[in-house]
Amino acid sequence: MPLQMNDDYRRRPTISFLLILASLLFLMGQSLAQGPRKLPDKIPPKRTSQIQDGFGINSDMPREPYLPWNRWWWTRMFDAGFKWIRIGQYENSSDYTSWDWIEQKRGVFAAPPGVDDYVDSLVDNGVNVQVQLMYGNQMYTSPSGKLPDVSVPETGSFHNDDRSLYSVFWAPTTPEQISAFNKYVAWTVNHFKDRIHYWALWNEQDIGYWNSWGNPEQYGTLLSSFIPAVHQADPNAKVIYGGQADPVRDFTQRALDTCKCAAGIDVYAYHTYPGYGQNMNPESMDYGAYLNESPRALRELVTKYPGIKPGIPFFDDEFNSIPSWVGSDESVQAKYVTRGLIYNHAAGVKTFVWLLAAGADGNEYDDFGIIHGITNHDYDFTPRPVFYALQNTNAVFSDTRLDPTIEVSGADIPALRRKSGFPFMEFGFRSKTGKAIVAYWLAAHSLPGNAFPPLYATLSLKNTGIQHPVLIDVVSGDIKRLQWKAGTADTLEALPVTDSILAIADEDYFDWPVLPEVPSSLDAALAGNAVKLSWQVHGGNPTHMLVERRVEQGSGSGSWQRIAELAPAASDYTDSRVNKGQQVAYRVRAANGDGESAYSNIARVMLAAH
Repeated sequence: MPLQMNDDYRRRPTISFLLILASLLFLMGQSLAQGPRKLPDKIPPKRTSQIQDGFGINSDMPREPYLPWNRWWWTRMFDAGFKWIRIGQYENSSDYTSWDWIEQKRGVFAAPPGVDDYVDSLVDNGVNVQVQLMYGNQMYTSPSGKLPDVSVPETGSFHNDDRSLYSVFWAPTTPEQISAFNKYVAWTVNHFKDRIHYWALWNEQDIGYWNSWGNPEQYGTLLSSFIPAVHQADPNAKVIYGGQADPVRDFTQRALDTCKCAAGIDVYAYHTYPGYGQNMNPESMDYGAYLNESPRALRELVTKYPGIKPGIPFFDDEFNSIPSWVGSDESVQAKYVTRGLIYNHAAGVKTFVWLLAAGADGNEYDDFGIIHGITNHDYDFTPRPVFYALQNTNAVFSDTRLDPTIEVSGADIPALRRKSGFPFMEFGFRSKTGKAIVAYWLAAHSLPGNAFPPLYATLSLKNTGIQHPVLIDVVSGDIKRLQWKAGTADTLEALPVTDSILAIADEDYFDWPVLPEVPSSLDAALAGNAVKLSWQVHGGNPTHMLVERRVEQGSGSGSWQRIAELAPAASDYTDSRVNKGQQVAYRVRAANGDGESAYSNIARVMLAAH
């Protein structure tokens, strides 16, 4: 027996070794069979649900007939990877969360129909929401000697400076008006406190959105009571100093001096439209667009203001460059908007693009949307080039932070400035998994027609950890392999340099799965004793469609239940398992092997009781 035990003992290492060797050979064979890692031709999209901290969009809420809930525009923000949204305006008037909509009868507060669905859509699809609480209400703030007992909200067809008798731009300035405004604030914050946590006071209070013109002392007085009104309704809420139209330090200084509430401000917001109406490059926000003022100088003032919270976040929560402006076009917009986002990102400022899709009944027509509004043309609700540029920006730069240890240098950089007449911009960022990405461009005045003379440079990138470099065109999304200069592991020769953001990363940077696009345009209609659903299916290689239903009774709602799993191309479904007298809501999503899309719009029907 001892001899047998010793033989077994001697054989075990040999058997183990052979098993390990066989496993290694198998894995090597698999690796050789697979070949080198496949590099995507284009930046793969990253959906909102895949992002922890990203960029923002402004949007009107859906509103019939110009921004219908069931057309393919709203859900595109989830596919494009926008992580934040700013709501509260409809074009240049008020939206459904504004005072004149929430309190339409004196002392009676209610969210207009649909608003809770819109907010739920945002929250359930992973978007962080900030709301502008504003404007006046004709029952309280009109200068008329006879105040009405009902508020009749205006359409989106008017613009500041609007000084009509019952304009919403008459702000609350008397103690009685301010008290009434804060009752609206408290109700709204309380109503949404389980879903919305960021609340801004007003929009562009420094210009004509505050009749008769921005008044810092009046704004500071309102802010001083607004802050406790928000925090009493929701102690966990964040208060945003509402976005100034211009980065003018004097207005902020005087407002904060009057308010004496700096410690209660959680976020400071401002807007940048450098050279509004003209083709001015976005970086000029900090040199020349505002003469002696600039966002950088404004942030410095706020940061150093006595009592302000250390490390207070800054939002540039309206930014765009419009293709219809003098000397611009859609190619310029696509370059400028992405440059503005990354320029701000390097400064630690979160940017919100204005605007997802314009309600084209307003005076701004169809100028501002990154998706066309409804104009009864075949291009209604189709994206402009800037939409895809932003989708690329969200994918590669969300969840990154500036890494000052990354250094970009090159003997050609001074010559680039001499040839172009504009600064060379370069910033190194690092993702949450530690992967580096270096963005660079010339801060040039871009010309229509995507015109820019070809320039090239040799650049050295230090402390990136990049082993297999690739060149990324952020606007077009194109990706191509690069080679380090022979004998180096940090120098790239003959790199193109343009007025559009190019980026360098490792070939393994694109490590996220591609989820399907959201189904859109969900409709629900009664079909006898059943409900007939229809929707549109889009891209992202779905393998199946999922249908969910919620039964609603009175003011309460049940939970969402998955009721069907369908083929990937399915675009309709009949639900016969419903009862008479029920109100039911539906939503759909697509799925593939990597996960599930965002949810579509919500559609609901009421079944007759008999």
